[in-house]
Amino acid sequence: MAQPTPDPLAQLTEIRAIMERSSRFISLSGLAGVGAGLVALAGAGIGHWYLKGLYQQAGYLGLLETSAAERRAVLPFLLLLAAGIVVVALLVAMFFTVRRARRNGQPLWSALGRRLAVSLAIPLVAGGLFCIALYIDGAVTQVVPGMLLFYGLALLNASKYTLDEIRWLGLTEVGLGLVAMLIPGLGLMFFALGFGLGHIGYGLLMYNRYER
Repeated sequence: MAQPTPDPLAQLTEIRAIMERSSRFISLSGLAGVGAGLVALAGAGIGHWYLKGLYQQAGYLGLLETSAAERRAVLPFLLLLAAGIVVVALLVAMFFTVRRARRNGQPLWSALGRRLAVSLAIPLVAGGLFCIALYIDGAVTQVVPGMLLFYGLALLNASKYTLDEIRWLGLTEVGLGLVAMLIPGLGLMFFALGFGLGHIGYGLLMYNRYER
C-alpha cells in the first residue's frame, strides 16, 4: 500500500515553528501584559491619592514645585511604590508566562530566557538609577519621560529574543516618553498611559493573536 505523500507546506510550517522555538522565547503571555498593566494603573492611582493628600488640588503638579528637602522627604514613599509595582507586576507576569511556557514545552530559564532577561535588565537598571538622579537633582518633570524612554529601549533591546510585538510596544513607550517631555505637567497621566493602558492593549493583542 502506497504511503501518503507528505505535504511540503506542512513540513515547512513545522520546520519554521521548530526554528522559531529554538531562536526566540515565544512563551510570553498576553495575560501577563494585561496583569502588569492593571498593576501599573493601581500604582498610578495610589500615587495620585498620596500626592493629593500632600498637595490638595495641586496633586502631581505640587510635587513639581517643591523644595529639595520636600522632594527628599517624599522619595522613600515613591521608591517603595515603584518597587511594589515592579515586584507585583513581575510576579503576575511570571505566573502567566510560566503557565504558557509549560504548555508550549519551552523551558523558562533556558539560555534564551537568560539572554532575554539580561537584555531587559541592563537598560532598566541603568534607567532606574538615572531617573532617581534626575529626581534628586530637581528635574522631576523628566522622571516619567525617562522611565518611559528607558523602558521602551529595554523592550527594543530584548525584542530580538522574543515576539515581534514587543518591538512595537517598545516603540510606543519611546514615543510616549518623547511626548511626555514636552508636556511635563501630565507625567502621572503618561505613566498610566504607557505602563498601564499600553501593557493592557499589548496583552489583549497578544492573547487574541496567539492564545485564544
